[in-house]
Amino acid sequence: MTTRVLLVDDDPAIREALGQTLELAGLEPVLAGSFLAAKDHLTPAFDGVVVTDMRMPGRDGFHLLDHARQCDPDLPVILLTGEGDIPMAVKAMGLGAYDFLEKPCGPKPFLAVVTRALQARTLVLENRRLARAVQKGDAAERMIFGQSQLVKDMRHQVRQIAGSGADALITGERGCGTPKVAEVIHLLSRAAALPFVKQSAAALSVDSLKAALAAAQGGTLYLDEVGRLPAETQAALIAAIEGGQMPRLLAGATKALEEDVAAGRLQEDLFFHFDMTGVRIPALRERTEDIPILFRHYVAQACEQANLPVPDIPPQVIAGLMAQDWPGNARALMNVAMRFAMGLDDAVEDQGHGLVAQMAQVERSLLIAALQRHEGRAGETAQDLQLPRKTFYDKLARHGLRAEDYRTP
Repeated sequence: MTTRVLLVDDDPAIREALGQTLELAGLEPVLAGSFLAAKDHLTPAFDGVVVTDMRMPGRDGFHLLDHARQCDPDLPVILLTGEGDIPMAVKAMGLGAYDFLEKPCGPKPFLAVVTRALQARTLVLENRRLARAVQKGDAAERMIFGQSQLVKDMRHQVRQIAGSGADALITGERGCGTPKVAEVIHLLSRAAALPFVKQSAAALSVDSLKAALAAAQGGTLYLDEVGRLPAETQAALIAAIEGGQMPRLLAGATKALEEDVAAGRLQEDLFFHFDMTGVRIPALRERTEDIPILFRHYVAQACEQANLPVPDIPPQVIAGLMAQDWPGNARALMNVAMRFAMGLDDAVEDQGHGLVAQMAQVERSLLIAALQRHEGRAGETAQDLQLPRKTFYDKLARHGLRAEDYRTP
């Protein structure tokens, strides 16, 4: 979710207090005391939301609202109003303001409105990104959702593997979507117009393998859970690889194949063939900032399939979802989204709505942001967060984070 908030108020005390509230919530406030100071931040590239006082010396909140809508008609602008300004605020809503808050406003209602606006902004930006991807024909952007650095890095790897034409191994925990990533690699390759054949390795006999290789000739054959390939089929596949004239081979695995090699279930030759090139799909718990994007996409997808209106998604639901570990990864999140779309009451129960869960998610987000800022250098990150080394590593372990995952290759 985007976290930038342009906060405009000519009263320094109010500006600083609301700015601190935003910082404590893990957001990125950009403070300005006037229309002139604010307008330079409002470019077509601005990815946040605006909170502005209505009454300011010189050009007021109406001018800023108009300027913001000229820059981007979908940019949410929240107005701060005085006691007698409600009719003006209602008028501003008619002119395109996102919402208004009456001053003085407490941290809770303030953050609730800002969070809702940020979520709406994130969805708009994600939809634009997908539209651009469709126009460019970029399957990685169109089919691999998320804006975390881990996902951006994975998309880059996928594009490189697709262009190389090499056989490759795709790894990820159960529910991460290894078949989808295999399909993306195929769609980005020079063989995109040729067949893409998916087979479950566990059920693949020698004859079935020969038929699959023939069906995928010139295109791509994907073997799901390659570690479960029967012994005689492994031997036939190795012989086919050595004989040449093969379709491209992609293999998927949800656990370390070294275990299968050590146990004698997978031949070393086959392991080394696939292990030379590969991509790892990060688990959902490693990229919780992608959960709102994924959840909204799955809800919208379910509603489209069932011809249902897309429901509002309250901030507390998103916060609860982000507080979970999701051992079932994207597939489990999709199931919850489908039930939510159908209006089933138990869809998001026990998803961590409580304050403890939300605070834990805020802490995790701050740790991730600091690790990204310092490119995984643990010492610098701990110093930046003003944490003793042991406390820092304890927190990483508690949230399932590893500093090395954020290092630049």
